[in-house]
Amino acid sequence: MKSFSEYNPITVALWYAAVILPAMFILHPALTALSIVGSVLLHTVRTKSLRGNLIYFILFFAIALLNPFFYHNGVTILFFVNDNPITLEALLYGFTASAMIISVIYWFRSFSAMMTSDRLLYVFGSASPKLALILSMALRYVPLFSLQIKKVNDSQKALGLYREDNAIDALRGRVRVFSILVTWALENGVTTADSMTARGYGVGRRTYFSIYRFTRSDRILLAVTLILEGLLLAGAALDALKFSFYPAMTGTWSPMTAVSLAAYTALALLPTIHRVTEEFAWKRLLSRV
Repeated sequence: MKSFSEYNPITVALWYAAVILPAMFILHPALTALSIVGSVLLHTVRTKSLRGNLIYFILFFAIALLNPFFYHNGVTILFFVNDNPITLEALLYGFTASAMIISVIYWFRSFSAMMTSDRLLYVFGSASPKLALILSMALRYVPLFSLQIKKVNDSQKALGLYREDNAIDALRGRVRVFSILVTWALENGVTTADSMTARGYGVGRRTYFSIYRFTRSDRILLAVTLILEGLLLAGAALDALKFSFYPAMTGTWSPMTAVSLAAYTALALLPTIHRVTEEFAWKRLLSRV
């Protein structure tokens, strides 16, 4: 059994679109909760580590708890702060919006790990070579930026241009490093554009070699994704996922709501279930050796 990241890039990209877009545009508490659970589980199972998660949970609670202090809509008043009401509706809206933001961040973290630059080039190359080039360059510049920042920062400190024990001096040094980095990025962008133009990129119809093939397992995964997404979109079209926070929390609950949420649950947990099943099958094979 191949891993989820080894499926055809088109299939994986469509799955990510099917799971991310509803999480972004359907602000329903249950769907958002499923989204954050699925995204965090996928990240944890894929990396087998909880390191780096603390900052996102701090951000989650910061956004959620700050919302009721700025927005006082809602009819269920919990308490007052400086004569400003803190309402239950604003608090739950803050938690839902915060969960949506964090879940999308986690989805894109796994997306950037699975959809490498060559896979993105395969997905968008035939349709729009320029878009594929921009996406692959953007992903490539992320690690390059980190490496270049470290180089420039170390050089600046070695030359004695700023000291970190002086807050003002350190701030000026960081601004100088940022300015150098922007200049470096612009110069490299112009150089890359000239190099691609000299090689005739975008002139005429472009052909390229690809190792990716659309197999039977890709067709099965694509069919499952489309069926589950169809059930979810059908529920959204029938207002089965309609939910309002203000002035009072009201939502539509029907059998179609349960079907839509069940479909999104299966969709969000699909790669996690696949990964766990793959590891279980691998351990079972090893036990037979």
